[in-house]
Amino acid sequence: MAVQDKYANVLSLGEKLGIQNGKVEVGADGVLRVWGTAADTYQKDQLWDAIKAVGGANPTDIVADIQVATTDYYTKHTVVKGDSLSKIAKHYYDDMMKYKAIFDANRNILSDPDEIEVGQELIIPNIWS
Repeated sequence: MAVQDKYANVLSLGEKLGIQNGKVEVGADGVLRVWGTAADTYQKDQLWDAIKAVGGANPTDIVADIQVATTDYYTKHTVVKGDSLSKIAKHYYDDMMKYKAIFDANRNILSDPDEIEVGQELIIPNIWS
């Protein structure tokens, strides 16, 4: 299987996410090289997760240089029916108790962590730094 075919789902995800300045090459050594700029760190993480799902934790047949357009926040989330800050925190951080970080980052539009509205765009902050 050609390396580009092997990582076809990663390349497709990059297109779906709208990765800017994307470039893909296969070197003479058979290594797939990809470049591009993700909108935020969450998109970059999604791409790396897809790469690792195919190539393992330390793939040797792909090199990716994925830049991030904004590092001011992790991502943005538009509230849908059934969302809660704890559910959103579980999705992005795998820890529902991190809802407080999301609430604190959105105090300009939220006054109560139990009251969010469908359609609100929430900042999901970087909490790893």
